[in-house]
Amino acid sequence: MKVLWVNSNFMHPTTKGGQIRTLEMLRHLHRRHEIHYVSIANPAQPEGPARAHEYSTRSYPFPYRIPEKTSPAFWGQLARGLFSPTPVAVSRFNPPGMRAFLEDLIRQESFECAVVDHLAPTSYFPDLPHAIFFQHNVETVIWRRRAEHASGTLRRWYFSLQAARMFEYERRVSLASGHIVAVSRTDAEEMRRLFGVTCVSEIPTGVDVEYFLPPDERPAATSLESGAAGFKTSAADLVFVGSMDWLPNVDGVTYFVREILPLVRRRRPETTLAVVGRTPPAKVTQLAAGDARIRVTGTVPDIRPWLWGSAVAIVPLRIGGGTRLKIYEAMAAKIPVVSTTIGAEGLTVNPPVDIRIADTPEDFATQCLELIESREQRARIATAAWQMVSAHFSWEHVSRCFERIMIEGPRMSGPRMSERRVK
Repeated sequence: MKVLWVNSNFMHPTTKGGQIRTLEMLRHLHRRHEIHYVSIANPAQPEGPARAHEYSTRSYPFPYRIPEKTSPAFWGQLARGLFSPTPVAVSRFNPPGMRAFLEDLIRQESFECAVVDHLAPTSYFPDLPHAIFFQHNVETVIWRRRAEHASGTLRRWYFSLQAARMFEYERRVSLASGHIVAVSRTDAEEMRRLFGVTCVSEIPTGVDVEYFLPPDERPAATSLESGAAGFKTSAADLVFVGSMDWLPNVDGVTYFVREILPLVRRRRPETTLAVVGRTPPAKVTQLAAGDARIRVTGTVPDIRPWLWGSAVAIVPLRIGGGTRLKIYEAMAAKIPVVSTTIGAEGLTVNPPVDIRIADTPEDFATQCLELIESREQRARIATAAWQMVSAHFSWEHVSRCFERIMIEGPRMSGPRMSERRVK
């Protein structure tokens, strides 16, 4: 099948959960289908287009520099967001000329299937009724939760404004799409309830179990990259892994350090925490100021040693949508997980057998302490979790689920572009 796949970023460097999900699926789909990948190309990250051949037959980089969140241009986008009906989370990823480029490409090529990956590309994809909209989160839910937990009257008001605009936009493009793919049953049901859509399917979340298997449990013939193999020392008692330029992660880590970690240290003062993920803002780096027991790493070449070297993985999220790949990755690395209900939302888990769930600071601290202090409990939960993900959540299985939707879903071939365009 000849497939047009449109996204707002290339897959390398791979630092986000959505990138991991798409990359692993495309690696498998590329073996059986002709994938044409179109994306914004950040001139500062040439690795992205250079490695696109790993998951696509042909790639089409569209040069555009998305303003950094610390730049004056970003503040200008926020200001325009006061008046624009399009939410800022969509409009800031809309490069001039991309829609016309896609129209020309679709005219020139005979694509059988089109996938619009994430919400932002729906703003410039010219033929949503004949496309599959791959939605990794219900953005409306995320923005409503952001508004709920925002600090300060002005931030709460702005986030509420964006949440309202996100709902109107997300509902409109969801209803316009030929088919929607959600990443969990929870998200699929939420889309039906919020937007009134009927053509929506869900796929499971996957994990590369072999990749995350600890070094001392690998077959003798299996080798590790030198960086991963050389990591011998303990990383931390508690570890949080995730992109630190994503607001739900920033909120979760800040909440944990301010409200949960003091409760843990009341009983165990020496407890250490590692926050592992790219581009942490000052709000996060300042959490480690004057506290040698907290380490904020920024970008690391390999997250696995940080999982293998820690006692417990934490997912203290209060905001979020979609599914957290970080939970299945920790399980595949054989490290027990303590999460909030929102953190584990949409995942197949069986608490307390393969994960601990806690939604108050006191309960979260208690669960962390019980696992830190009991090697036996850590081993029992980690083993149950590893058995669960290894048996049911391979990326090959996930890609086959998506492939069935591609085969049975909307087709690009048909009337001319001018007759199909969404008004």
